[in-house]
Amino acid sequence: MPRNGLAGAANYVGSMPVIVVGADTGPGRAVIEEMADPRREIRVFVSDVDQAAAYRSRGLKVALGDVSDESHVEAAARMCFTAVLVSEAAEDDRERTFAENAPQVLEGWARAAKSAGVTRVIWVTDADPPSTDTPEVARVSPSRHDLATKVAELDEAQRTG
Repeated sequence: MPRNGLAGAANYVGSMPVIVVGADTGPGRAVIEEMADPRREIRVFVSDVDQAAAYRSRGLKVALGDVSDESHVEAAARMCFTAVLVSEAAEDDRERTFAENAPQVLEGWARAAKSAGVTRVIWVTDADPPSTDTPEVARVSPSRHDLATKVAELDEAQRTG
């Protein structure tokens, strides 16, 4: 259920943008649905043209490209407070031109988040994510039944640690 209209909605970090890298995965779509609110700037990074069009039609800012293109992820994440990094997008069967394997993609995302000045990184993964050297880092398992709610709570928290 989207958080629109919930009592906690007044606590949104409304002026602090969030980017979801891998928004065209199941976990990414769930996170977007949970976090969608007109008072929150959500950016999505996707590789799927149809998903990009669907998100644009909802008024979201969309970056369409190769998830292994670290410079593109960095540019899309500039001025974002939170980056939600969905590891499934690094591991599935989509084309990745700038990396040979999933660990290289994830390491690129970590560097991109740091270079973009992201404060809070929320990894959606079961594995140990690479170090981001960002002030706040959290990890949420994609298999959690309340994945999207937990990610939204972490984004809204004063501090994750």
